[in-house]
Amino acid sequence: MPESHPASPDVPEIEPSEAAQLVGAGAVILDVRETDEFSQGRAKDAFHIPFSSLDDRLAEVPVDRPVIVVCRSGGRSYWAAKSLATRGYVSMNLAGGMHAWHDEGLPVVRDDGSPGVVA
Repeated sequence: MPESHPASPDVPEIEPSEAAQLVGAGAVILDVRETDEFSQGRAKDAFHIPFSSLDDRLAEVPVDRPVIVVCRSGGRSYWAAKSLATRGYVSMNLAGGMHAWHDEGLPVVRDDGSPGVVA
């Protein structure tokens, strides 16, 4: 899947600070990067389903809360959010991905809670 994407009204893009506020209000963060990327650093409360596995693991995505989808830079997450939206989920793409999350000063952690990196 290409890293770039067209503008689409059915897939809202939100900034990291807004995403953090929404998570605080009950939204979930779905990280669709590959396992090696996710294990090096993720948003604190993110759960992980690689983009390539999303269709097979759709039942794991909560339907009762907004879903903020993230990848490294916003390309894969756009396509994942679009796919979720076509299935009736309230989904949005994190603009700029984990790079923007990190640049905003929001925490990037490993599974053990130690500081992580965006890979």
